[in-house]
Amino acid sequence: MANRAIPLVDLSQYVNGTEEQKKDFVQQLGKAFTEIGFVGVINHGIPKDQIEKFYAESKSFFALPEEIKRKYEIPELAGQRGYTSFGKEHAKQSQHADLKEFFQIGQEPESDAGGVYPSNVKINEKPEFTESGMQLYRSFEQAGGHLLRAIAEYLNLDKDYFDAYIRNGNSILRSIHYPPITQEPASAIRAEQHEDINLITLLVGASAGGLQVLTMDNEWLAVVPESDEIVVNVGDMLQRHTNNKLKSTTHRVVNPPREEWHNPRLSIPFFLHPVSEMKLNCLDSCISDNNSIKYGPITAGEYLDERLREIGLKK
Repeated sequence: MANRAIPLVDLSQYVNGTEEQKKDFVQQLGKAFTEIGFVGVINHGIPKDQIEKFYAESKSFFALPEEIKRKYEIPELAGQRGYTSFGKEHAKQSQHADLKEFFQIGQEPESDAGGVYPSNVKINEKPEFTESGMQLYRSFEQAGGHLLRAIAEYLNLDKDYFDAYIRNGNSILRSIHYPPITQEPASAIRAEQHEDINLITLLVGASAGGLQVLTMDNEWLAVVPESDEIVVNVGDMLQRHTNNKLKSTTHRVVNPPREEWHNPRLSIPFFLHPVSEMKLNCLDSCISDNNSIKYGPITAGEYLDERLREIGLKK
């Protein structure tokens, strides 16, 4: 454990454990999210075969010719569904686009959310790509729900506080491809330092290293998950809602050493979002004499809209 950049927790302790184990898990998770904002999770219940299937499907989608992939880029969806080509997205403080292309799958409009979401983009050449992504999406939703129940307990809220907000929420499964680096990059790295927008992010093992988190001592630490571990971090919506009690930590994906430039990297994060109507106003229990209110009222939908403009996906 000593050489790990982030703590490790076992979700099965919370889902199937004794009362004692559940309490212990809640405290471990809360401590990790107040101190570093990141945690490794084992026994998360996301089936390995679903992960492997979607990895393989993603790999074969990104290997398609550029002109075919671009057929699935739909500008009016601001990158929220379908393909986003290389060099479109940048960190909010950066002028340089990240060295990546990606594909996003979201909540199905035919869920009982009543058609508030656009349809997912189906790939004619790879019919199983979106379908296998949707299966993985459902498993991520379930694991994320357990984690948010533990967070609610840590915050002394009702255990099911987040349930209604994340049911049919605006969550996104993103498959990211960082192609081989063929020339000296202008200044961008694979993904410039940033914080995530959502409540929590669940990341399933990337095919190559590169993820680093910025500690409170202003030091970059490499996060190297074990094979069956997912990495979970707090996003800005949850930091805001908890009035900075839980930390949305700055992180980045650095370029590999030059001798590994030829290796592409594939990474699959699940950005767990609530429904757009959720109010992100600071929770009363997180406001005190020592922690005065830091943010004004805003809904999750308004906040997402603001941030998509900042990162260049929405005009």
